Amino acid sequence: MSDPKVLEDFDFHGTALDTIFDQYKSMHESQPVGHSSKYGGFWYIAKSDDIFEAEQDPETWSVGPSMLLPSFGTEMPLIPIDIDPPTHAGFRKILLSLFTPMAINKLEPGMHTTARELADEVKQAFSESNVVDVSKSFARPYPTIIFSRFAGYPEADWPMFDQWIDDIIYERTKDPDRAKQAGDDLIAYVQRLIDDGREGIVQLGIMGELLDAKVDGRPLTNDELISYGYLLFLAGLDTTAWAIRSSLWYLAGNKEAQRLLRNEPERIPDAAEEFLRTLSPVQAMARTAKKDTVVRGQEIQAGERVVLVFGAGNRDPEVYENPNDIDITRENNRHLAFGGGIHRCLGSNLGRKELVISLEHFLATIPEFELADDEPWHGVGSLRLRLTGGE
Repeated sequence: MSDPKVLEDFDFHGTALDTIFDQYKSMHESQPVGHSSKYGGFWYIAKSDDIFEAEQDPETWSVGPSMLLPSFGTEMPLIPIDIDPPTHAGFRKILLSLFTPMAINKLEPGMHTTARELADEVKQAFSESNVVDVSKSFARPYPTIIFSRFAGYPEADWPMFDQWIDDIIYERTKDPDRAKQAGDDLIAYVQRLIDDGREGIVQLGIMGELLDAKVDGRPLTNDELISYGYLLFLAGLDTTAWAIRSSLWYLAGNKEAQRLLRNEPERIPDAAEEFLRTLSPVQAMARTAKKDTVVRGQEIQAGERVVLVFGAGNRDPEVYENPNDIDITRENNRHLAFGGGIHRCLGSNLGRKELVISLEHFLATIPEFELADDEPWHGVGSLRLRLTGGE
């Protein structure tokens, strides 16, 4: 059963994967709605149905002042995830056509080429060293290169992008000044891209489309363009890197699953959905109660912050059989990895395809591998692997 003190101090940032899932289990057993003292205090909601219902109810749950708790190194709302209806619809519509399955399919040849090239580089690295950090050499550069190409960010700058991601996403709870500086640097970078795009110095992808876009019949303001660029950068680069890294982490520790996907690669799409469910790249997102409300008997007052714990909802025993087991053959796998409702992740089609293609090429290229380190992995940082000698 749960330790109330542990749940009172629940922190969805910086917790090792081997312990946060135990906390989710405790929530489901005894306290599916509770209060944490972290980050100025917030309520959490852990049940899948309650999270889905909240995602569909913007009249009760506002995304302002930010879906992020704490914010991503900036005080400005990030468009469109931090915008409520009715304004939200116009901002989201601008991006919808850019992320359709048809639009993403056009990127697929480049995805395969890049995944193949990076996997070959990893294989070469293993020929020179017993241990390789595949987070640094594969999981992080792959989505960064693909999305940079798609969005119009220079691919050659991706090492700098990775440092900003670390500072903004993973350091902000420990060193907010560092996160703020990285956020300022990113804003300045996006501003340069916008200026160069306007002058025709560079050809931009998504950012170029935004320069020509209109909302409510008017062009986007400069601040709105920066907000879009900031969000696209953070959402497009790190979430897929997390998904790839955590999938390889699981496979490294589970040889039977690794062998099954090597022998039957047609199972990789189902396996990818299971990795997304159980090792969600985004463990939680925040809301603010717009009015007094009650969730499972718990009163939540207007103005209070609430965290929808997607990672817990994805392990709800009322929804999934053996919810904490990673079953790579599981089918019809409805989950919350991409959120739901009007704020469901726009990049889900891209993220899914990147994850599947990266796993296909990694498993087709790299011989059987295992974890090189024994200590618990926190979901971020390096992922050091070594080959077992099997083919």
